Amino acid sequence: MQMDNDQITAQTIRFVKETLAGAEAGHDWFHIERVYKTALNINAREKGDLLTVTLAALLHDIADSKFNNGDEEIGPRLAGDFLSSLNIPAELILHVQEIIRNLSYKASLGDLNFQSAELDIVQDADRLDAIGAIGIARAFTYGGYKNRTMYDPDIPGMAGQSKEAYKNSTAPTINHFYEKLLLLKDLMKTSAGKELAKQRHDFMLRYLDQFYAEWEGR
Repeated sequence: MQMDNDQITAQTIRFVKETLAGAEAGHDWFHIERVYKTALNINAREKGDLLTVTLAALLHDIADSKFNNGDEEIGPRLAGDFLSSLNIPAELILHVQEIIRNLSYKASLGDLNFQSAELDIVQDADRLDAIGAIGIARAFTYGGYKNRTMYDPDIPGMAGQSKEAYKNSTAPTINHFYEKLLLLKDLMKTSAGKELAKQRHDFMLRYLDQFYAEWEGR
């Protein structure tokens, strides 16, 4: 029997929760849930295909390459296998896989050959979760997971990195603000994403001012 969209969504949520049980805290189910909610919020204004946005948001980090030896195809492959098990139409599966494949910041540093309104919506939602108060918390969570230094004044932040340099960076966590987080505001695609990004971006700037003041004992 063919499932309706609500049943497909419920099955997908169950699959993602089970798959990401025990995941690193910045890329766990709660990250997925936030991106999903934000994507629905943006989609209410942008009017993309709701099921495509839903599935891409829920499955976008089902197997992040940085936790899988750099394999950038494992996520699209696992998502495709799962959606095939639900008898989702092939063209929808391919669309969701392309969104997952092209969503990440590092993907944007390489050659892109896919575009859709639904990619813009889910990408903005994912990027919004990388900035602001939660973005800061996620950056330091991942830095701790990788045992990175919080800050080293002798190692400057490097904006404008190549894809390979970005992927292989082991710089202190504060450098990540300059390598990625502070760049995301100007990369938003949707009007809703741009509005939300500005306030989160401004919060990060205030945070950095406070961080440096405390670093100097002020």
